[in-house]
Amino acid sequence: MEKKKIFRKENVPNILTVIRALLVPVFMVVIIFTPRGAYGEKMELCEIIMRLVGAALFGLISLTDMIDGKMARKYNLVSDFGKFLDPLADKILVFGAMISLITFMGGDEGIPYIFEICMVFAIFIFFTREIAVTSLRLLFSNKGGHALAANFAGKMKTVFQMVFILVALIEPILWDLWILTFASMFAMAAMTVISGIIYFKEYIPLIMGKSE
Repeated sequence: MEKKKIFRKENVPNILTVIRALLVPVFMVVIIFTPRGAYGEKMELCEIIMRLVGAALFGLISLTDMIDGKMARKYNLVSDFGKFLDPLADKILVFGAMISLITFMGGDEGIPYIFEICMVFAIFIFFTREIAVTSLRLLFSNKGGHALAANFAGKMKTVFQMVFILVALIEPILWDLWILTFASMFAMAAMTVISGIIYFKEYIPLIMGKSE
């Protein structure tokens, strides 16, 4: 009985993380293959439904991130596997969503060209930040526990990224102004840069060898 209880608690957070990672390709397929009408004209019902399905799926995937994290902390179920896969699943989700959005929106004459350019730079900023922070964590992970945990700015960065993706999917259903989409994109990019700078600032003493 005890073994069954331990098995259930220890595996649920990791199972949720695995499910989150596996659902990302499903989300990407839904978005990329959503039928697109001519922007500026009334959006077809099929596109509206597919956008809402994509937004709901993305919201569900994001929700599992919050649930497995809280469950792991509450029941002290943090594992090496979870430490590795949880942030990886988050990065896969956001990067996959951004790639899907730019693929979905690319070539539509009604979408401002500047939006596509900004999306490319947003993806570049996101990818550069994640590679840099992950490299720092790996570099110091075996040096007496010097690897730093995710800070508040890092968590807010993730929230801003998820808000942007949801807004980009839903706003065109309501109106075709792109104001909220642009605003959330710039807020996301700014928070991504800020959180990256904060991480580097915290790692400077380690990089300079002052912690020894």
